[in-house]
Amino acid sequence: MMKSTPDMLLCSSTTTDHKQIPLLGFGTAVYPFVSSETMKQSILQAIKFGYRHFDSAALYRSEQPLGEAIADAIRLGFIQSRQDLFITSKLWCSDAHRDHVLPAIQKSLKNLGLEYLDLYLVHWPVSSKPGKYELPVNKQELLPLDFKSVWEAMEECQSLGLTKSIGVSNFSCKKLQLLLSTAKIPPAVNQVEMNPLWQQKKLRDFCEKNGIHVTAYSPLGAKGTLWGSNQVMECEVLKQIAKARGKSVAQVCLRWVYEQGVSVLVKSFNEERIKENLHIFDWELSAQDSEMINQILQRKGFPGVEFISDVGPYKSLQDLWDGEIA
Repeated sequence: MMKSTPDMLLCSSTTTDHKQIPLLGFGTAVYPFVSSETMKQSILQAIKFGYRHFDSAALYRSEQPLGEAIADAIRLGFIQSRQDLFITSKLWCSDAHRDHVLPAIQKSLKNLGLEYLDLYLVHWPVSSKPGKYELPVNKQELLPLDFKSVWEAMEECQSLGLTKSIGVSNFSCKKLQLLLSTAKIPPAVNQVEMNPLWQQKKLRDFCEKNGIHVTAYSPLGAKGTLWGSNQVMECEVLKQIAKARGKSVAQVCLRWVYEQGVSVLVKSFNEERIKENLHIFDWELSAQDSEMINQILQRKGFPGVEFISDVGPYKSLQDLWDGEIA
């Protein structure tokens, strides 16, 4: 069995609640969303190779395979106990209602076979008619998110010990500020799209000033998903740096995100790439590399048009992202 190194388990304690988050995490979102034995075996391999941070969501239908992989990993001796792992799941829009939050996290825990989460996130700053877990959502069923009441329910989840920390995903600076204005427990994390082509500097600066840890999803562009493209992996600047460094483009992207001081989620069900993605800790990008990356034209890969509707809370992308979009 490949032993995990201290670097693989490198942690950050920059959150408002002083929790530690393994900086390299394993994503489980595969589109179309469906559970599979392949998913379970890939997660088990990732645990074996040293990953300790796993990201799931009610929407992804990956909670049950993740839970089964955790049980197998303990049985096989890859980890000593569930406490060795950092597990995240998310509240989908259809459950983003005051009275649905507690049942939703209880359902996620049942799917996972766990007593608690390390982190529970509000998946998007929007609600939808209860009952469905789907993306794209039915635009006729989009509803405004009641930030205050939903967050109070999230705080209750933490108070009850069902999750160690609570946070959000896909929140702009303005929406974070709105949440902070009434929150008794500030969000520990904001999980957002981030890669060399969408660097999120303004948002990262805001989060740093407010003690909110940033986790990056789609660091490689999420090619092959509803929300992804090949624009990151086909970027000529990144290819040039990778060639000069003797690294893959994926490793350059992951190293760049890591060097920004945020945690990063990467998804692959290919064994060699699962291992390759771990090898980002024993080298650094040069100042010239970083400057080249800073000059890359910025373009958001997943603008979220699925949440824009004339009859919904967000009539335009500017409304959804409060101007923080290119």
